[in-house]
Amino acid sequence: MPNKVEEFNAYRAKMNDKLLAENNKLIKRIFNLDTNAFMEGALDVKTKELLGLVASAVLRCDDCVKYHLESSKEAGANKEEVMETLGIATLVGGTIVIPHLRRAYEYWEDLEESEA
Repeated sequence: MPNKVEEFNAYRAKMNDKLLAENNKLIKRIFNLDTNAFMEGALDVKTKELLGLVASAVLRCDDCVKYHLESSKEAGANKEEVMETLGIATLVGGTIVIPHLRRAYEYWEDLEESEA
């Protein structure tokens, strides 16, 4: 069975490389803005990633949810923090977020499994 985390990251890296190779100034600036927005500042990286997770779930972007789950984990977030964050996202976004909540939980399990 393919590793879902590795599969997601390989696809994301491949496509980001292709997009950035097009040398589109606007796309490059958006990527740069995104990178800089999640750097340490008045808020620590973990907090910013958890905020990104809420926004991604509310906006119902599964790829974004996966990205912020992984980034949150790398920044030191634990399962309880992630579940509380996803609870806030579901409260704010409403029941339409529940399918994304399910997939987020499944991907978090995949992240934990890939660590073991």
